[in-house]
Amino acid sequence: MRAWIMDDYSGIGGLRIGSVPDPVPGDGEVVLRVRYAGLNPADRYLAERQYPAKPPLPHILGRDGVGIVHAVGAGVDGVAVGDLCVVLRGDTGVERPGTFAEQVLVPAQDLVAVPAGWSEPEAAGAPLVFLTAYQALTQWGSLPPSSLVLVTGASGGVGVATVQLAVAMGFSVVALSRDGEKRARLLSLGASQVFDPADGEWRKKLKAAFGQRRVDLAIDNIGGTGLPEVIETLGYGGRVSLVGRLAGPVPAFNTSTLFFRRLRLGGVAVGSYTNAESRAAWEAIVASLARTNARPLVDSAHPFDRLPDAFARLGSGPMGKVLLAIDGAATG
Repeated sequence: MRAWIMDDYSGIGGLRIGSVPDPVPGDGEVVLRVRYAGLNPADRYLAERQYPAKPPLPHILGRDGVGIVHAVGAGVDGVAVGDLCVVLRGDTGVERPGTFAEQVLVPAQDLVAVPAGWSEPEAAGAPLVFLTAYQALTQWGSLPPSSLVLVTGASGGVGVATVQLAVAMGFSVVALSRDGEKRARLLSLGASQVFDPADGEWRKKLKAAFGQRRVDLAIDNIGGTGLPEVIETLGYGGRVSLVGRLAGPVPAFNTSTLFFRRLRLGGVAVGSYTNAESRAAWEAIVASLARTNARPLVDSAHPFDRLPDAFARLGSGPMGKVLLAIDGAATG
C-alpha cells in the first residue's frame, strides 16, 4: 500500500510517499481502508520532535480518520468487514502507524460508528479536537447552565469545536478571534459575543455586554501575553483550561492575580483519557451536538499525493478541518 512515510524528525517537508506492506490484523485489531484522514497541528509537532511521543522510525503520521473495515483479527466483536468506522483517540499516528496511508491497523476498541447525519468528511477530523474540547469544558466538574465560557483562538480547530460543544451544552459563549469574517461565522455557530483580542477595549466590551456576570471558565488556546487578560475577566472561583500556547510563553506572570478570587489553572491532555473515558466522552459529545443539530466544520479535502499542500492550508489558519482524501474519496 501507499503511505506518507516519516524517516526522521526533520518536519513535514521530510515526509515522502512510499510503499509499505499491507497491514495484517492481530488479535483485537482491525484493518481500515482509509477514506479521509484529518490533519492536526500535533502531527507537525511530532514530525519536528516537539511532542513527547518518539515512535520507531519509519513512522506514518495521522491520528484522525474514517474508513471501511477491510479485515478483522481474532477476538473482534461488534465490528465487521464493510463497516464504516471512525478512529477514536488512541495510539494511532502516535506510537503506531497512522492514517496518512491507504490502510491503517487499529485496535477494534478504538473504532466508533459515524454519528447519524454526519458525512464521512465531518466525522474524519472530529475526534481529537472534540475530545480535547470536551476535556477542557468538563475537567473542573459540572458547570451550571448559566455559566459564561470564554474561548480564545476560537476560530482554530479546537476553538471551533469548543464553541460548538459549549453552545450545545447550554452555556453562554464569548469567543475571541482576530479575523472579522471568522468572528461573524462564530456568531452563526451560537457564540453570544465575539471580540477581537487585538482590540485593547475587548474586556471592557465584554463587561458592558454581560453586566455583573463574569467569566466562569476560560478555554485558552493561545497563551502568551493574552493569558493575563483572560484571567482578568474571571469571576470568583473562575477556572482556565489551558489547551495551547500558539503565542508562546506567558511573560512576567503575576501569580497574585489568582489569590483573592481563588482562581484555578489546569492543563488539558486528552492523551490521559483511557479508552473507556474516550468512548464515554465521545458519546456525550455526539449526544450534545445532536441537540443543536451541530456538525463538525470541514474546510477542505486534498488529494492523497498533495499532503504538503494540505499542511500548508492547515498552517494558513482555516476555519474547519483540513483533510486528506484517500481511496478515491472526493476532494474539494
